[in-house]
Amino acid sequence: MSKLSLDRILQSQGFGTRKYCRTLIEDGEVAVNGVVQDNYKTVVDTESLVLTVFEEEWRYREHVYIALYKPANYECSRKPSHHPGVLTLLPEQFTWREVQPVGRLDHDTTGMLLMSDDGPFIHAQSSPKRHVPKVYQATTAEPVTDALVAQLLGGVQLHDEPAPLAALVCEKKGEHQLEIVLEQGKYHQVKRMLAAAGNHCSALHRSAIGGLQLASLGLQEGEWCYLDEAQLALLAG
Repeated sequence: MSKLSLDRILQSQGFGTRKYCRTLIEDGEVAVNGVVQDNYKTVVDTESLVLTVFEEEWRYREHVYIALYKPANYECSRKPSHHPGVLTLLPEQFTWREVQPVGRLDHDTTGMLLMSDDGPFIHAQSSPKRHVPKVYQATTAEPVTDALVAQLLGGVQLHDEPAPLAALVCEKKGEHQLEIVLEQGKYHQVKRMLAAAGNHCSALHRSAIGGLQLASLGLQEGEWCYLDEAQLALLAG
C-alpha cells in the first residue's frame, strides 16, 4: 500500500477522469474513513482505506478479483457484438478501471467467470501451462452412454489439434447429463469434444475452477463477489 493524493486514489478506483474526481471531491461528495474531504490534493494512506462516494462505501483495492455467476446470452468481451457484455452486470467503476474477463465462456454458457484488472493475474490464470482443472456440467442432445464416457476419457481428435484431447474426469450424471473436468481450456472444447464423440452439447455450465466451487460463493445468476486471498488460493487447484 502507499500514500496518494485523493484525486489519484479516486481515479485508480474507477470513479472517472482526474478532472471529474477533483470535482467530486470539491463538491463534498467524497469521505475518507467517514470524514468528508473537499481538497483533492489531500494525501491519504491507502492502507485499510474506506471511501464513501455519493454515500456508498468502497474499500480501496489496488486490484480487484471478482467471480461472476455468468447468465446465458452475455458475451465475455469488452466490445460485445450480438449480446450484452458481462461488464454490464458490474458497477460502472469496474469498466473505468479496465476490469476484464479471465478467459471466456460462450454467450450461451453459464457459470463461474473470473474477472480482474490485474494483468499478471489474468495472464497466469489464462496460461495453458498452469493446467488448472475446470469443471463443467454438460447437457447432451443424445443420451449419455458408457461408450461416450469412455471416448471422452480416452481422448478425441479435434480439428487443428495435433493430438487427441481427453477429459481428466467424465461422469454420467443423468440420461442427458455429464460432468466433465478439463485442464486444457481450448476454444469451445467441451462442445467440440462432444461433437467429435458423436453427441451434441445443448447446454453448458462451469461449476468450478481449480478448488473454487461456484456453489460455495452463494451467488445467483448475474451476481458477483470479490474474492479474498483464501478463495484465490483455491484457484490453483
